[in-house]
Amino acid sequence: MEILNLLLDGFAIAFEPLNLVVIVLGCAVGLFVGAMPGLGSVNGVAIMLPMTFLVPPTSAIIFLAALYYGAMYGGAISSIMLGIPGASTAVATVFDGRPLAMKGMADKALVAAATASFVGGTISVVLFTLFAPPLAEVALRFGSPEIFALMIMAFATFIGLGGDDIAKTIFSICIGLVMSAVGLDIISGQPRLIFLDLPGFFHGINFLVLAIGIYGIGEILWTLETTKGEVTMSKATVSFRRVIVALKDLRHNVKTMVMGSFLGYFVGILPAAGATPGSLMAYGMAKMIAKEPETYGKGNIDGVVAPEAANNAASTGAMLPMLTLGIPGSPTTAILLGGMVIWGLEPGPLLFVEHKDFVWGLIASLYAANVFALLINLAFIPLFLWVLKMPFTILAPIIFVLCVVGGYAPTQSLHDVWLMLIFGVVGYLMRKLDYPMAPAVLAIVLGPLAEPAMRQSLIISNGSFAIFFTRTIDGVPVSGMIMGIAIALFLLPVVKTLRRKSRPAS
Repeated sequence: MEILNLLLDGFAIAFEPLNLVVIVLGCAVGLFVGAMPGLGSVNGVAIMLPMTFLVPPTSAIIFLAALYYGAMYGGAISSIMLGIPGASTAVATVFDGRPLAMKGMADKALVAAATASFVGGTISVVLFTLFAPPLAEVALRFGSPEIFALMIMAFATFIGLGGDDIAKTIFSICIGLVMSAVGLDIISGQPRLIFLDLPGFFHGINFLVLAIGIYGIGEILWTLETTKGEVTMSKATVSFRRVIVALKDLRHNVKTMVMGSFLGYFVGILPAAGATPGSLMAYGMAKMIAKEPETYGKGNIDGVVAPEAANNAASTGAMLPMLTLGIPGSPTTAILLGGMVIWGLEPGPLLFVEHKDFVWGLIASLYAANVFALLINLAFIPLFLWVLKMPFTILAPIIFVLCVVGGYAPTQSLHDVWLMLIFGVVGYLMRKLDYPMAPAVLAIVLGPLAEPAMRQSLIISNGSFAIFFTRTIDGVPVSGMIMGIAIALFLLPVVKTLRRKSRPAS
């Protein structure tokens, strides 16, 4: 009852005229920021941070949080419309969102992405409201072995992404892990895998450069070859009736939305995990439990719903350790944390006691931001579909320019632009040779998280791998249980293959 009263007080703050204006403005700006390839919520929040000094601290954080929410919605737009992830959090949306658009169902994909984002955001905000302090304490007790076990389980869920060819999937994961290891060693500081001694490799391979190259440039090359450049992307139509029908059809995907929301939220709580691993894990899990997993990657609406619900839920989950413990759960929340400190709001358990108005006003604003982001997104669907009506001769150069800008934006280095072009050719060749690209993308995301967790665990155990199975939290072998699930998932495709081969003989 006390929580309900505090939340009602929060809504009174969130619906003050100034705060309501900044919520709507933040969602609209975030939608644009998320849709721009290479920009993403991190750059958007960082760019807009100085502008927030024009308003009071509570309004400023509410604006940045709304921008964060809008960017989570917007990332799906370029993923579906152009095949370019607007941000790393929307990479998994490309896998099925782009094929749906190419089939003339872009409106259905966009409605599904917006609705799933709304469901994920709503479920996560409710969980945030009810269980913030206890969940933060549980996440804080996750050590390196538990983090590593979680990463292994993520790889295990993606073994199925290569279809029946497990060898190609594992090869793709290994290539991604090699790419993630480029740069400076995390313990010794020594350079490793610095190809041709080029200085640009010292900062590692930026994930967005890889994603934009593979899914942007690679998509252009593939389309040019398969269609001889004669592409008229005017299949997509939109009307109020089609949007309503698309919304009604989503009742069949509610289970996937809920699964993605819960998984994304709990991954988002973990410090340094964020929305990208959450969305990729949700996609892998959705495919693992699907009745027809072979349809994923070819335009399955669940392949859009799962990652979109997960990345929105994870973005809310990432705020939980930031507010309650002062530990940012993602790069974007790290910038929000810096803004709070600048305004004299010190994150931690005492924040809920000393600044109740701010905390509950922010939580209430997330409910409002979720609704406004959905309405703004649905209202702009006709504009997004207009992009598909362009001739490919106009669309291809625009996509190419957006890719170059997106490749240059993260580090302002021409080295990354050239690298992006190389990855575009690699992505095209992988597609031509029928190698799955998604596991490589997953590996380059999770590699920098899994490696330090593994090495820290081995240092603690003097090199014994048994720590991943024997370490306990309050007597419960959490790491061992997660590793057990991961091993079972790894073996599942092998068992399926053996059973399939044994059938003709019998």
